[in-house]
Amino acid sequence: MTDSIPGEVVTVSPTRELTGPLNMLAVAVCLILSVGHLYLALFPVISEFERNVFHFAGFAFLAALLYPVIPRDSLKKSRAAIASDITLGLIAVAGATWMALAEDAIYARGVNFAPMDWIAAIATIVAATELTRRVSGLVIPILIVLSLTYVGWWGSIVGGVFSFRGLSWETVLFRSIYGDDAIFGTIARISSTYVFLFIIFGSFLIRSGAGEFVIDLARAIAGKLVGGPGLVAVIASGLTGTISGSAIANTASTGVITIPLMKRAGFPAKFAGGVEAASSTGGQLMPPIMGAGAFVMASFTQIPYETIVAVAALPALLYFLTVAFFVRIEAKRHDLAPMPSEGTTLWSAVKSGGASFIIPIGVLIFLLVSGFTPTYAAVIGIGAVIASSWLTRNPMGPKAVFEALVMGARSMVMTAVLLCAVGLVVNVITTAGVGNTFSLMIADWSQGNLLLAIVLVALASLVLGMGLPVTAAYIVLATLSAPALAGMISDRVVVDLIANGELPMGAQALFMLSAPEIMPLLGAPMPVTEAREIVGALPLEVAAPLRDLVVPAEAALAALLSAHMIIFWLSQDSNVTPPVALAAFTAATIAKSPPMATGVASWKLAKGLYIVPVLFAYTPFLSGNWVDALYVFCFGVAGTYALAGALQGCMERRMGLGMRVLAGVAGLVCLWPTGVVLNVAGAAAVVALIVLNARGLPFFAKAKAA
Repeated sequence: MTDSIPGEVVTVSPTRELTGPLNMLAVAVCLILSVGHLYLALFPVISEFERNVFHFAGFAFLAALLYPVIPRDSLKKSRAAIASDITLGLIAVAGATWMALAEDAIYARGVNFAPMDWIAAIATIVAATELTRRVSGLVIPILIVLSLTYVGWWGSIVGGVFSFRGLSWETVLFRSIYGDDAIFGTIARISSTYVFLFIIFGSFLIRSGAGEFVIDLARAIAGKLVGGPGLVAVIASGLTGTISGSAIANTASTGVITIPLMKRAGFPAKFAGGVEAASSTGGQLMPPIMGAGAFVMASFTQIPYETIVAVAALPALLYFLTVAFFVRIEAKRHDLAPMPSEGTTLWSAVKSGGASFIIPIGVLIFLLVSGFTPTYAAVIGIGAVIASSWLTRNPMGPKAVFEALVMGARSMVMTAVLLCAVGLVVNVITTAGVGNTFSLMIADWSQGNLLLAIVLVALASLVLGMGLPVTAAYIVLATLSAPALAGMISDRVVVDLIANGELPMGAQALFMLSAPEIMPLLGAPMPVTEAREIVGALPLEVAAPLRDLVVPAEAALAALLSAHMIIFWLSQDSNVTPPVALAAFTAATIAKSPPMATGVASWKLAKGLYIVPVLFAYTPFLSGNWVDALYVFCFGVAGTYALAGALQGCMERRMGLGMRVLAGVAGLVCLWPTGVVLNVAGAAAVVALIVLNARGLPFFAKAKAA
């Protein structure tokens, strides 16, 4: 996502600065796109396919205008370069429009392309690939080329599990344009509805002054606490994340205030930058918006968006508490005093600008909970922002509305082009069955071990994140590995039934296909480890129908949601994990700290990104049962605090190696997924260690340097 401010064409990527007629052209296109999408959301007068074409064409033209072919200063003012870029944008518009108009004629000819259809389809794909390179780098374009040539050429000459009998190039082009998962398919639909409308909603919130209110509110709540400036960053970034949905934009907007605040309070520069990066990353996990990934997840899983954001609330809160624990412990380590009062109170913050944030967010949540579609809720929410702004010192008139509409479109350019183009890759994955093959490979490599499978997905996410934005990384990983993770999570139900000797007779009959020698053992209880080995050894053609027979529908749905949420959380790690920690590097620029050291600090602070997904896999955190979710949350709070203390070497006071080890063990016991007794014992141990540490007993005190 970009980080724009009204009246300028400024993004976090190197873009061309437009002035004069070109800037007026960009503003006009932005206005048309924003108003057009809002109108179509309320009055769908054209087909979904045509709307997606309009979405891609408009943002492709903007991308060509804003992103030069080579991001160098010498080319930004070159008339020839600008002319060639505008030509590319017009080619993208013409090619996409032609394919929309030619759809009926192509079907009438029996799905055969005329010469102009070939030209338009190729031009559209080439333009999408080049524009994606400009806005996000080489990774997605390379994947597009490899994917299309795989189904059209080299897939037929490779051996092994990835061998694929090639399609004709006409079929490849047809499916790339008109396929359900293609460039104008499902992901483009998500981009042209949910994502863009919520981006516009966020731009209205920012223009109404909600960003300033968030900072004031955070200061009023946490400013006077131990580690107050850091806690202000955590709260402000979490709330701002509900507006922007972008970790980088979040870091850039709130970091300019919170990072200097933390440095003045005595926090090391790299730690201050790490806090902001880790907190801003969490903004993409915070309901009700959660960035673009939440809408993609709703589409992939067919689970209602409101269900996803409801179960995501406690995990997101646990993540922010984890970062807050690190902040408080760091303040204790350095004996930092609370920040002095600057006269900001909770009431004064709410009175001056609270209406522009609280009322629209409240309206949005109410509409979602009431069953309205996210698209409708976003449009009504935008109206609520305008109306509520008149209750503040920053009422939105026609000029402010105009600026918010333009800012929303400018902020969407990279995301729109990327989401449409990534459909070309996803279409090949589904067409060729690569996703199923990759899922089988994950299951095989992990040998049925769910934790190992999560580690493999985390590593894949980190590698993809080095060259892909978060949303694209999630889309690719979810397409490839979500089926494997969901199946392995569902297998826990099967394992329990076999271990208890309760597997139904109809399900036992499936073992005749693969392991008839195990049939006599299935009627009696057996150790869980043995049952797990039996299930792990089942081939897919037996495991899949076995799950369908014995796993309840609600458990299977929870497993699917858990798998996608695991991938969604892990896909955020590229923001905070070296060597490519994009949010951390942005924070380092503001903090004037070493980028890699800031990246390491942010990675340490963002441990929740790796702890919480394990809870998704092994506990009913996302089951929708609030009693179970609160149970996991409460013990998760105790466990993550103990682990933060162990890593930082401090709780209420600095502590030595002995207590750090005990704190780490107690934290893990709190998080252990099986056994209430263990969890209670772990929590009791954490409380005891905090009390002993606060009293400064010798064994638990930090040893003095010789």
